[in-house]
Amino acid sequence: MGLLKIYKFFLHGVLKLAGISPKKIEIQPGTVVNFWVPTQTTTKPAVVFLHGFAFDGILTWQFQALALAKHYSVYVPDFVFFGDSITDKSERSVEFQAECIAKGLKKLGVQKCTLVGFSYGGMVGFKMAEIYPELVHSMVVTCSTMALTESIRKARLHRLGFNSWPDFLLPDSVQGVETLVQLASHSFPKFPNFIYKEILEGICKYRREKVELLKALVISDEEFTVPSYHQCWFARSEIICRNWWQRIHVLWGKNDKIFEVENGQYLQQQIGEKASVEYIENSGHIVQLERPFKYNSCLNKILPSLSSS
Repeated sequence: MGLLKIYKFFLHGVLKLAGISPKKIEIQPGTVVNFWVPTQTTTKPAVVFLHGFAFDGILTWQFQALALAKHYSVYVPDFVFFGDSITDKSERSVEFQAECIAKGLKKLGVQKCTLVGFSYGGMVGFKMAEIYPELVHSMVVTCSTMALTESIRKARLHRLGFNSWPDFLLPDSVQGVETLVQLASHSFPKFPNFIYKEILEGICKYRREKVELLKALVISDEEFTVPSYHQCWFARSEIICRNWWQRIHVLWGKNDKIFEVENGQYLQQQIGEKASVEYIENSGHIVQLERPFKYNSCLNKILPSLSSS
């Protein structure tokens, strides 16, 4: 058993002690999504963590799940073709991922939640908010965009020095994994090659399907429009509407080399002047892993304000 597998074994044990356990949910025949969910039913606010394109959900959000489990009902799903989630369907779109997570949450009894979306998970989160406005109450976005348009794709890949997203995100060598980790972080130390080899083994699982996910992720600039989110409810015989954009917070790694600070500023412009934005110093794209204590401190300030809005 490799070191990473041993670490995951102990991590899973610690999570279970903290009251979070894995549960597989059949979304439809042939499609199963794995969720880490509260062991006991609670009335605490639900927070759903959506991972990026490298690791599964619990490896990506391990520090946040452990830190927040005491005060929130924490849900950490694996997207289809990551971790223990799988489908026999041919659908690969962001919409499909959003539908699987939303349907899984509803089967788990979640009626309203705050999404915390990182990178690929942020894009899925925006789509969930668009399709299921009654489910998504608010959102924290980290190092992501609303959608990966063709112009963003070209600009990012040119800056990173790659021809395609699969070349970058789905390396086929130990050296490729090392490059991926270096570009995704600000100051991670160099790991031994056997660690990169174990990461590579995880990346190679469902490689063909992940390539298809990346191809389906990119849309033309003409296809993309900023959604107009409005949530309405009845109060005293009146219909009251609130701009959903006031319930979103942007939390970014100041030294992100994949989606740089300019991308965070552009996202803020798309959301509007009232958008809440915060940058974490000395951190790259994987800010929640690189500076977990600072990231968690920010979340502990952000989440109560979003829940009360």
